[in-house]
Amino acid sequence: MLLGAILVAVVAVGVFAFWPANESPATTTAADATTDATKDPDTPAMAKGDEPTPEIIASTEALAALGPHKQANLPPIPFPGYPPPRPAEVVTAAYHFTAEHPEISSYIPCFCGCQHSGHRGNTDCFVRSRAKNGDVIEWEEHGLECAVCIDVATRSRQMHASGASVSEIRAVVEKEFGPSFPSMTPTPKPAAAHDH
Repeated sequence: MLLGAILVAVVAVGVFAFWPANESPATTTAADATTDATKDPDTPAMAKGDEPTPEIIASTEALAALGPHKQANLPPIPFPGYPPPRPAEVVTAAYHFTAEHPEISSYIPCFCGCQHSGHRGNTDCFVRSRAKNGDVIEWEEHGLECAVCIDVATRSRQMHASGASVSEIRAVVEKEFGPSFPSMTPTPKPAAAHDH
């Protein structure tokens, strides 16, 4: 029992010794509780600083302006020597959809944490670079490994095929994926002009 009391005292001293000088544990707990209470439960948490910058907004609008972009010869998808997390035909459809529909995929966020790799939205999970005319010249291999990225693209593709608008697709994707994942990419919302 004495050993337990000593252990508790050591842990308590450690907590106070390493706590930031300008905050007390009680203040932080109250602030966290206030923040959590004011959050909309249907809106995914975005890490601080993940709001889209003017540069991200501009590049997203430029990409979306390509419109539906059919490409006669897409580059081969660099499948690894082991099975992807979803069937190969589902992965292929996700890659082709994001390549040929930048007007949709550029406005759809991803939730796997890939914003830490510089991704701005779901399209960046699959397309690394495009030519000036919009043709894909290099795939992003991240999408081959990530079930979340594939599932977001698949849901977008299915909804687009059923006639949903970009805003409708985004709303459903955020509602379905947001609650299960702690963050999302800093993806701009579509302007009314792009919502078709």
